[in-house]
Amino acid sequence: MKGFTMSVKTHLGRLGLAALATAVLALAGCSSSGQHGTSGHTGAPAPSVSAGSTHNDADITFAQGMIPHHQQAVRMAELAATRAVDPQVAQLATQIKTAQGPEIELMTGWLTAWGQPTAMPGHDMGNMAAMPGMMTDEQMAALEAMSGAAFDREFVAMMIAHHQGAVTMAKTEQAEGSDPAAKELAAKIEKDQTAEIAMLQQIKDRLK
Repeated sequence: MKGFTMSVKTHLGRLGLAALATAVLALAGCSSSGQHGTSGHTGAPAPSVSAGSTHNDADITFAQGMIPHHQQAVRMAELAATRAVDPQVAQLATQIKTAQGPEIELMTGWLTAWGQPTAMPGHDMGNMAAMPGMMTDEQMAALEAMSGAAFDREFVAMMIAHHQGAVTMAKTEQAEGSDPAAKELAAKIEKDQTAEIAMLQQIKDRLK
């Protein structure tokens, strides 16, 4: 009887060790699987237009041109903050500044990552009037000198032309660019500014 009891204990002990070993192996497998799953998720690089060499000359031209284009629109919007009297004009100006400020930073980051200057070689804000929708220094100075209803009317007229130019540039990028993120931003600019042109046109008709 004593021998039988010891045999049972030994057998149970062996079963216990086997079960323990199985559990350890299972746990290790889960841990390893979990680590691979986590690594596969967090280790992947975030989508970025600067990753790889997907951009072409059209993408560079788009970013280099749209940055000063946006900067001028933001400047116009900042003037509206202290000169506009129409609530809709003031609200739309704020909307334009809020949307285009981050886009300027985004495109600047792309050009830096691509190893390209943020300004077109041989161009500066003073001689960018040839770009679609860009205002001349004289037009900007005239707008800055205005206030009240006169400012509202001129701002709306200038911003319509400015947005139309941006839409033209965005369409060119979508047709000729190769970088997916740059083309996506161009599509967004076209959509957003086309909608704002419609709003500006309604305000223009009302302010006549």
